[in-house]
Amino acid sequence: QERLVESGGGLAQAGGSLRLSCAASPGNTFLIWTMNWYRQAPGKQRELVARITTGGDTYYADSVKDRFTISRDNAQSTVYLQMDSLKTEETAIYYCNTFGSLATRPPTKYDYWGQGTQVTVSS
Repeated sequence: QERLVESGGGLAQAGGSLRLSCAASPGNTFLIWTMNWYRQAPGKQRELVARITTGGDTYYADSVKDRFTISRDNAQSTVYLQMDSLKTEETAIYYCNTFGSLATRPPTKYDYWGQGTQVTVSS
């Protein structure tokens, strides 16, 4: 069973920064994963924050563009989320995720989540 473990959450002031990390189980499978960061604020649905493909292409939610940066270190099987200029409304639990389908016959679907890390932004 693959594992994703987030770290780096905590308390930040509005306008401040935090860097989240998500470490995957060591191995070659990380190399083929597109990695996602989601967040879920109290009383709200989980939303996609950022995504990075195996080739390094990135996607950001409009609300975080130009403030958040997703990156990956394949050698360390780790994905990062640098969050700058944080806002109070970004208080949430942040989750690391990967999902997809292996090219087996029949295809093998996978959908792995970390346990989440709390980010609290104070005014």
